[in-house]
Amino acid sequence: MTPVTPVTPVNPATPVNPATSATPATPDTVLFDLFGVIARHQSPEGWARLVAGAGVPAPAFRDAYWSLRPPYDRGDLTGPDYWRAVAGALGVRFDARRTAALIEADIASWSAVDEEMVDLIGELAASGRTIALLSNVPEDLAAHYERHHPWLGHFAVRALSCRIGHAKPEPEAYAWALRALGLEPGRILFVDDREENLRAARAQGLHTHLFTTPASLRPALPRG
Repeated sequence: MTPVTPVTPVNPATPVNPATSATPATPDTVLFDLFGVIARHQSPEGWARLVAGAGVPAPAFRDAYWSLRPPYDRGDLTGPDYWRAVAGALGVRFDARRTAALIEADIASWSAVDEEMVDLIGELAASGRTIALLSNVPEDLAAHYERHHPWLGHFAVRALSCRIGHAKPEPEAYAWALRALGLEPGRILFVDDREENLRAARAQGLHTHLFTTPASLRPALPRG
């Protein structure tokens, strides 16, 4: 990985590259999803550890885990609150020790990254390209990534659902990122691995790319 000087994240009240009346036909800024693009999806081993830690049947656990995830992602619930709600939906109780273990296991299950994509992020930053992040992520996991992944400093804007109060594909999530960047939507390429998130981005006027591999992404990136 080539070392570069990190870009200092900006406050949304201080836009970077303010929008002009002439919106280019092609984008010059890239807005990235995190999980499924730069970071790996939840690992099967991590999921198995979570199920074992909860001590309940996997199908019921899956339903409770995912149905209650949006308010956790948006920052409406803390980690303990989320796991208390999961336990309530399952008709069980998690004590403080088990709750802490579930939070730790949950973070670990989402902690792997794609090093090829991390290198690509570094290349884009080194070339002077403006890049930003729009991710559905709870506060516990966001804090973990900030502690362990200094490459997050390459992003001029980090629109994390737990900090902005909106999660994809809610229109407000994209609107927040646009305000923070201070750009017209036509100047932005949004990269995500979920079609429903891309549809919502296109409805806001952003260009989009369905992520599959780093190799397929490279030709779609704006040229410097």
